[in-house]
Amino acid sequence: MIDLYTWSTPNGRKVSIMLEECALPYVAHPIDIGKGDQFKPEFVAINPNSKIPAIVDQQGPEGKPFALFESGAILMYLAWKTGRLFPTLVTQQFETIQWLMFQMGNVGPFFGQVHHFLRSAPEPVPYAIERYTKETRRLYGVMDRHLQKNEYLTHDYSIADIATYPWVARYDWHKVDLNDFPAVKRWFDHIGARPAVQAGMKVPQTQR
Repeated sequence: MIDLYTWSTPNGRKVSIMLEECALPYVAHPIDIGKGDQFKPEFVAINPNSKIPAIVDQQGPEGKPFALFESGAILMYLAWKTGRLFPTLVTQQFETIQWLMFQMGNVGPFFGQVHHFLRSAPEPVPYAIERYTKETRRLYGVMDRHLQKNEYLTHDYSIADIATYPWVARYDWHKVDLNDFPAVKRWFDHIGARPAVQAGMKVPQTQR
């Protein structure tokens, strides 16, 4: 059994999608980041960085509970644990890691900044809005050109796609029309039709 500590954010949804795809038994524990649950001592003991998501695998690699934070690391761990959604060829492994790092280092941070300055900033900051909106569209362009030649971000559906999908799912938050990026839209619609993706996007249940 895996304990998932999460909230309804793109990073949280990455892990619940992966758990659903791998058919691993898990219990979702809502960590309401709006109320500051992430700073409670019991959660900080699991993730000293006070961010969701985090997991505790009650049957860890050494037969004892294993706690892990950082969504990208969790995806890699679950892929290792199950042997799913990660290729076996070394070149394909590194291509998958490459696109996973693209999400972790580019898509997540820049899309997140757009979300903040368009939705949460106490007052408009035109320079920040222009800077992060422009970079967000550039990143969509990178994905679109790649997906014009590839069905998925790597050779097959993988943790790289799972990591990126929940961020693209908030395209309306960063004022992007997916019709401007038809290859991304095709990819997005295709992945969004997967039952495990649909189920994972609804976790935690309290957020329905």
